[in-house]
Amino acid sequence: MISATEALNRLIEGNRHFVSEAESSTLTDQTRRTALLAGQEPFAIILGCSDSRVPAEIVFDQGLGDLFVIRVAGNMCSSSRSVEFAAERFGTPLVIVLGHSKCGAVQATIEELERPQESRSTNLLSIVNRIRPSVEPLLETKAADSHDTLMHHAVRANIRASANHLRHGSQILENLIQQGKLLVVGAEYSIETGVVDFFDGMPS
Repeated sequence: MISATEALNRLIEGNRHFVSEAESSTLTDQTRRTALLAGQEPFAIILGCSDSRVPAEIVFDQGLGDLFVIRVAGNMCSSSRSVEFAAERFGTPLVIVLGHSKCGAVQATIEELERPQESRSTNLLSIVNRIRPSVEPLLETKAADSHDTLMHHAVRANIRASANHLRHGSQILENLIQQGKLLVVGAEYSIETGVVDFFDGMPS
């Protein structure tokens, strides 16, 4: 298994390749499928959003067996079990919490928090309640003066919250991090440009 730094560099290079619109060189043929019959060794775990515009394998130009992908609305870390499974079972050294611009779950949370209490949707409650702690403090800052600025800061705050939950909300993951066997990084994908900005928890 490659190191966390090597895995991170592989994702960075893959995203550059994706943005350049060069033809993908990932392995998806029968030979690769046959090789994976014996098992998998994904080099990175991606906790991403369910948004159809952000498929991790395409964004990072990776192929079959490369990434262990978990997708949930708003890239929320409601449970670390799937991440724990991949990190322990496969020895995967890197976790990326991948949020994105124009995130519908973050947008919905902001809209709900700006509504009067009695007008809020019970259907969105489970999503709003999980994202709310990251977003609500921003409504009292200058960021709230501009919708675009508020969204930018809210998306990043939500990414940081999920990354921190993984770092400190699981004894298994925390132990792996302390042993130098796991790195958790927060990143934001720009729907506008295709670029992934790795901004939280990057190694020095």
